Parts: sequence; structure tokens; C-alpha cells
Amino acid sequence: MAINREKILGLFRDNPGVFRPFRDLMQLLGVTKGQRAKFKAYLDRMVDRGELVKQQGSRYGVAASSHGITGRLSVHRDGYGFVTPEGGGEDLFIPARYLREAMHGDLVEVMASPRGRTGKREGRLMRIVERAHTTVVGRFLTAGDHGVVIPDDQRVTRELIIPPRAGGEAQTGQMVVARIVNYPTDRSGPTARVVEVLGSSDDPEVEVLTIIRKHDLPYQFPDEVTVEARGIAAEVSADDIAGRVDLRNRPTVTIDGETARDFDDAVSVSREEGGRIRLWVSIADVAHYVRAGSALDGEAYLRGTSVYFPDRCIPMLPEELSNGICSLNPQVDRLTMTAEIVFDRSGMPVTTAFYPSVIRSAARLTYTQVKGVLVDRNPGLREQYAHLLDDLHLMEELSIRLTARRRERGSIDFDLPEPQIILDLQGQTEAIVKAERNLAHRIIEEFMLAANEAVARHLESRGTPSLYRVHEPPDQEKLRDFRDFVFNFGYQFRLGEDSVQPAELQRLLDQAEGKPEERMINEVLLRCMKQARYSDENLGHFGLAAPCYTHFTSPIRRYPDLVVHRILKGVLAKSLRKQDLERLAETLPETASHTSKRERVAMEAEREIVELKKVQFMSDKVGEEFDGIISGVTSFGLFIELVELFVEGMIHISTLPPEFYSYQEKQHSLVGERSRTTYRIGDQLRVKVAGVSMERKQIEFVLAGAGVVTPTGAGRGNSEAYPRIPVKGKRPRSKSAVARGEKGGSGGRRKR
Repeated sequence: MAINREKILGLFRDNPGVFRPFRDLMQLLGVTKGQRAKFKAYLDRMVDRGELVKQQGSRYGVAASSHGITGRLSVHRDGYGFVTPEGGGEDLFIPARYLREAMHGDLVEVMASPRGRTGKREGRLMRIVERAHTTVVGRFLTAGDHGVVIPDDQRVTRELIIPPRAGGEAQTGQMVVARIVNYPTDRSGPTARVVEVLGSSDDPEVEVLTIIRKHDLPYQFPDEVTVEARGIAAEVSADDIAGRVDLRNRPTVTIDGETARDFDDAVSVSREEGGRIRLWVSIADVAHYVRAGSALDGEAYLRGTSVYFPDRCIPMLPEELSNGICSLNPQVDRLTMTAEIVFDRSGMPVTTAFYPSVIRSAARLTYTQVKGVLVDRNPGLREQYAHLLDDLHLMEELSIRLTARRRERGSIDFDLPEPQIILDLQGQTEAIVKAERNLAHRIIEEFMLAANEAVARHLESRGTPSLYRVHEPPDQEKLRDFRDFVFNFGYQFRLGEDSVQPAELQRLLDQAEGKPEERMINEVLLRCMKQARYSDENLGHFGLAAPCYTHFTSPIRRYPDLVVHRILKGVLAKSLRKQDLERLAETLPETASHTSKRERVAMEAEREIVELKKVQFMSDKVGEEFDGIISGVTSFGLFIELVELFVEGMIHISTLPPEFYSYQEKQHSLVGERSRTTYRIGDQLRVKVAGVSMERKQIEFVLAGAGVVTPTGAGRGNSEAYPRIPVKGKRPRSKSAVARGEKGGSGGRRKR
């Protein structure tokens, strides 16, 4: 009998808490006397890994309380991991020694252990439910008569063995895609064969392909999708326009970034009696061209969203649609879905209407141009767009009303700078600058928020199943820790027994505005927030303080928006039958789950390419000094973001002035036990670039000069605020992996 781990665990899975004698296990599994010693050693190794529990008298079993906790495994590059339960709840910490057979991303079943001295929940791996990887992207190296692939994703912690003649045409140092043949076991690593050679690792095109393959992003459209897209007429016909509201004579404009090519929203305004302002938000009618069940629809669902890299876009829809017939290009007829909303002086919506329409954009404006007209008062631009001046000023007036109304109800606005990567003609990073967010951005953001919310209210009032964009309140425990943290700076906010009002948090951010600790408080509060997602249930949007919210304004690049368009068109046409509503109720939960996952994959890929460009940019700056801000604190060091460059690296604790440092997890600080020198999130430091590792994609800093810390605000040096506790805790998620309320899109636009 071949000793099989799954068969052993299978004996206990249906009877957790039952312990079986060693002799019974031999009999049940058909183990012979000659295999006895080997079988005994195998069981004891499973005990060491935490998969089994051993009682006196050589009785084996699993703990009854541990049965049934299934979740997704996230592995740290140092080998340990965390399992996020599928049904929600606190993550379980998994020590590295229990992860020899699992890989990052696997769906696993774990056995929960009692809380240790740190108070953290721990788990032991029972079985792997579903493998996350069939292929791994990495660097190929020769090793004697065989090869190895070093995974590009450092969370895949074991090298892949490539047997002789399984390396194909790969040469040492090239990036490859390897298909896993055998998954890792307790005693051996994974084996694989090379199925694709991407090329040299320092080729900018290969860098992009590596990230595309690693995240399994659909990159090329299947033939049937391309054929279907090319079969769609490139111009709007008279039949297409029939039955639509004709807005072609309205002065409608698009406002996007300079590099944007897909224009899916256009806006128009007019002043009404009594100080009211009427807003038209017209969105590309993608649903007219992408029919449910078509090849185009299937591919759009698979992708879920467009993915934006510094030098390109991987679109959700083929170019014939995304940059062609669906794009609201100037001076051509385009089919749209319009939300028409009238607002009073306070920014409250008074009336709303929704309908299929046809528009003809009067101008393709950029954020920079609109800023030049409204803020800079550029004479040349004001003359060029003289025919639109009144409308642009009215848009500014309306956006101010809407912003005031949104802030009044408690919508949270984080003020954190974001980087923009500037590339040269060869695709190399030329500069990293602060992405601008000016008045023009805020105008479009407010108009899109208003349209999304209006559509959500309309569909909910009809009782129609729909997709919502939800953002749930933060965990109370995190908020209590945050309240204690800001108290040291002289800030307070009201926290109820069950929740906090968003307005309370925005009031706190307003109080910190302009203070030394402003950035730090924004960062720490952001890390308390949950990630926004799609849901078939209306759970509200905490960050926007909106009781009802959806995504309607970007159907070219987001599949949920396309779904909402179809539902809205069905409601307006009164064409949704009982079976249609039943089908929606049945399919929307899976659509919400799938598109939320695709959004997270896209965000991770986008973040990774930006981080790669940052590391490359710093590769020739070893030895140079910069001003930095502590952006994160862990038990093993400080994460530093450079002020001028928006680049993040790390100061390892071993390079700090020598003494014992205690990690104050709730205070986000490291405190020297002897000197009481404190390094806290938000503090400013002068740092020197000590090293750059392209393989690990890491930038290493050390303190420059005397390493003087510029504190962020009150409470500094107050030893009562820093109780002496043991070093404990785990690395916090990077700020880009946490919910930032809502934002995204091309050209730097925030679309919530």
C-alpha cells in the first residue's frame, strides 16, 4: 500500500474528535507489518505539521473544533502564511513549517489552534481543497543536467525543478512559463516543464508579459470575439437612433486625461429657474452592441475589467468597440444611456430621468485644458473654448454644490498623493511624479458619483434585482485601536457600540488637515477600511456615506456597469418578465463575486508593474540621500516612502542604532527600550539608498547622517503613550492593497 495523506485525513474528516489506535489505522488503510515503521514515521510527521493530534497510547485524530474552516492561503515571501476563511472572520496564521505542501493562493482546509500568548489565531493545514496554480512564471537557470525556475512571485516560495529535456528552448536567465507536473510534498519540491519562453528579463516588453502571464490576464481576443467585433457597424445608423431622445444639439463634452482613448462618459449642464441646475450624464450604450450570451459578452465577463499599465491598456472590449463605435468621440453620433438630474441650490437631486439617447460630443477636453480655463484663466484656452465657457463655469458651480452636499452627509475623502510613472520611448522609467488631481477631476468625479447613485436609487425603488457597489463599515476592533492611536495626538471621535458614522471620521480628517500628522492619520485610517466590492445585496457604501450605490458610468471598461445598463434598459422598456427577474436573482451573486475577484487581480497587476518601474528607476541611485516619510512599521523594520519620488523601500531593524526595539502594533511605532527613540508612521527621516534588488523587487534604505527623526505631532516623547510590550504582530498590508473608498480608471480620473 502506498501511504497516502488524503486517505489518512479522510478517515477523520467525517468524524472530527474521534481518535483511532495506530493498529486500527494500519488495518483500515491496508498497511502491512513491513510498512509499519514507515507508516508510524509518516503519521508522526503529520503530527509535527499539525495535521493530526496524537494522544497517549498511540491514538491519532484531529481536533473536533477545527473541522470545516476553509479559506484562501496567502503566503509571505519568508515562508509563513495566512488563511482568510471563506465565510468571513479573522485570518488564521500558518507557520512556515506547516506549508511545505501548499502554495500561495491555494484553497485549503485548516485546523484552528487555541490562541497563543500573542492572541493571534493559528491554524494547521489539513488538506488542499483546490490548487491555485497550474503554471508559474519565473527565471530559468540551468543546474547540471536539469534546470530550475525561480518564481517571479516571491510568495511562491519553492523553486520548480525542471527535469532533463523538459526545459525546451529556454536559456539560463530567461523568463519562462512553467507548467506544474507534480506539486510539492513534505519531502520534495514541485516539478514542472517549460511551456513558453518569454525572453530576456531586462526587456521592457518581457517585463509586461511576465506580469500578464503571472496574473493570467487574457491578453489577446479569441478569433470568434474578433470576428464578432469587426462585424459591428462603425457608424450609427438611422435605425439605431429610432426611439431615442435626441441630445445632439446639446453642448455635450467629454473630459478625460491626455492619454485616454476610450471615452465612455459625456456631460452637459443648463441653468434652470430658482437657482436649479440640470445635469445630463450620457454614458456609452455598450449594451446595444454587446448582447448577453454573445462571444463578446463571454470574453468581457471573463476579463471583468480593463487593466491599465503605464504604457498600455489591456481592454475589456476589442478596440473596434472600446476606441471605436462605443467611444464618445467628438463630432460623431454615438448611442448613449442618459441620466438627467435636476439639483437644487443645496445640491440635492429634485427630479431624475433615465432614457436611451443619441449625442454628438462638441469637444474632447482634457483635465489640463479645463483647469487652464477655470483655474489658470489661460487667455488662449478661454478664447479657444469661448463657446463652452458658460457651461464650464456652470459645471464648476454644480460640482461645488455636490461636493458640499456629499461632505455634509459624511462622505470620506482621503488626501493621499498617488504616483504617475513617466516613461521614455524605450519604455524605461524617466520620472515618478505626483499625479495631479485638479478642479476638472473633481467636476467629473462629482458628476459620475451623482449618476451612479441616481441609477442605484431608481433600480432599488423598482425592486429589481441589481448589482450594487458596496463598502462595508470598518471592524470595530480596528476603529477602537485607531481611536486610541489618534488620542495621543489630541484627537477624538465618537464611536458607537456597533458602528461609527462616516461623518465622524471625515470630521477628524478635516481637523488634521494642514497639521504635521495629517498624512499619518490618513494612512492609518485607510488601513482600517474594508475593500469595496460588488454585491447583489444593497449593503450601502460607507466611504461615500451613500445608502444606495452602483457602478453605471464605465461600461467600456467594467463588466458590472454593463450588467447595470442591461437591467436599467429592461426596467425602462418594461421588458423584464418574471423569468428574467428570477434568472437575475440566481446569476447576480456569482457575477458580483467573479467581477470583484477580477478587479482585485487587475489592481494587483497594475500595482506590480508600477512597483517594478519604481525599482528600476532607483537602480542607479545607490548611495544617494533623500527625504522620506515612514509609511509602515513592522516588528522587523520601517517602510519608507520618499517625499520627492513616491518610491517605497525598507529600513531593516538591524540597521537602526543598536539597542532593543519594542514593536507597538497599535501605535504603529518602534520604540527604543533604552533611549526611548521612537519611529512612528508619518515621521520624516533622511535616508540613503543602500541597495536595490531587481530579483526581489526591493529597495533597501539606511538612516542618513545622525538619523534624526522629525516627529509628526503631539504625544512625542510621552513614555506613558508607549507601554513596554514584546515585539509581536505581522506586517500590515500595503496601503495599495486596502480599500481606498473608491477610485480608479484611466488618465488618473477617480471614478467611484
